[in-house]
Amino acid sequence: MKFIIIVFPLLFGVVSIAQNPLSKENGKIIIDVYMDGYQSGDTLKMKSVMHPNISIQTAYLSKDQENVVLNLSPAELLKYAAITAKKQKWRINLKDYMVNSDGNVAHVWSPYYFYANDSFSHCGATSFTLVYTDDSWKIINIIDSRRIGSCNSE
Repeated sequence: MKFIIIVFPLLFGVVSIAQNPLSKENGKIIIDVYMDGYQSGDTLKMKSVMHPNISIQTAYLSKDQENVVLNLSPAELLKYAAITAKKQKWRINLKDYMVNSDGNVAHVWSPYYFYANDSFSHCGATSFTLVYTDDSWKIINIIDSRRIGSCNSE
């Protein structure tokens, strides 16, 4: 009997503080908010779903066929989006949202096609890692791949 009295409150406490997993629908909403902000240069919209300690990388093959990983600071990315979106029209077609979640960590993977001024530029995939904070899910890491010339047709 003592065992039940001790174990039941412990199990109830663990269940009550467990996070709900990130659903595909909610993952899509968060990523779409970020991408809409990026395409329009709306840095406030982008920041609304970014964790303060976000890390951002891009991986691509250089013209010399060398693998490159470029690290961007959040300030660099936000400045780039704000300035470039005024000069250029971007359209990023995300093809799918594959969501995996465990507790307060989630991952969203999305292949994409990127167009600048209505001309195809490149394709790749973007990987978003999200964490659940005290208020909501936030993007804590973004890494994307970029391929030019080796893209399947959309």
